[in-house]
Amino acid sequence: PLLHILSGLSPQIPIVFLNTGYLFPETLTFRDSVASTLGLRVVDLRPDVAKSEQRTPDGRLLFASDPDRCCHINKVVVLDAYLRNYDVWISGVRAQQTSTRGQFQIEQQGPHSTLRYHPILDWTSKEIYAYRKAHDLPEHPLDVEGYESIGCMPCTVRPFVSMDPRAARWAGTTKTECGIHTELAHPRDDQR
Repeated sequence: PLLHILSGLSPQIPIVFLNTGYLFPETLTFRDSVASTLGLRVVDLRPDVAKSEQRTPDGRLLFASDPDRCCHINKVVVLDAYLRNYDVWISGVRAQQTSTRGQFQIEQQGPHSTLRYHPILDWTSKEIYAYRKAHDLPEHPLDVEGYESIGCMPCTVRPFVSMDPRAARWAGTTKTECGIHTELAHPRDDQR
């Protein structure tokens, strides 16, 4: 819904897409389809650190051994650098998604004096569904397959029936956020 709303305001609004290099192919196809349909100006942001360098000193892949650091390199650092050039960041987070997001306000100060604006923060899943249906907006193909929270391939599983949708991200860990919506943007000294 947020992309549809923004497309009606101005086609010049940059729509930031964090392309970690680990996304589902369906996500990339969906991005291109939605961008074309809505006439969006998508800015594809990618990390500067090569995947071959994203390992622990003993050679383990970061997404499996240190997902916080993996998210930091592939999302937080990339978005942080981009947002330094903007006064406002409009985000589609919703309070219903996680307890962390449940504490957010519609407007709040972000890093580097960037105002974070969450216009659909109070929308429920039912309202998202109703809006999508009312405006004939497409559904992510993995939603149809049972995924309710879609992120990077190595860190996303199809949820079990009784599973919280966000628990399907970083399954088997207590992690529920990648870091771009939290103040986890500052890594430990040993991660710099």
